[in-house]
Amino acid sequence: QVQLVESGGGLVQPGGSLRLSCVSSVDIKSIFQLGWYRQGPGDIRGLVASTRNTGEIEYREFSEDRFTISRDNAKNSVKLQMNNLKHEDTAVYFCNAQVDCTTGIKNYWGQGRQVNVYS
Repeated sequence: QVQLVESGGGLVQPGGSLRLSCVSSVDIKSIFQLGWYRQGPGDIRGLVASTRNTGEIEYREFSEDRFTISRDNAKNSVKLQMNNLKHEDTAVYFCNAQVDCTTGIKNYWGQGRQVNVYS
């Protein structure tokens, strides 16, 4: 069982920055993939960025130039630094952990953090 506790997010004007943080209850070196997803109003939840314990990092086209995902093994945490935020970045952001189990990949989710970009 993996518990993910998120913090950060909030309100920001376009062009501003916010950071999200997610702390895992287990050693993140044992977690195959940590990532951030988001779900805007009326949208399905989709990947923002992910980082694997192999070192592989993945971004989406909308996030690759403005967002940075990083993991801190010492603190069992993963962060998402978001710069130059736009209205369309408004969403609930979820931390995700994918654990490679003998029966397959198991997903764990944080509770979600609201990010509002407004002017």
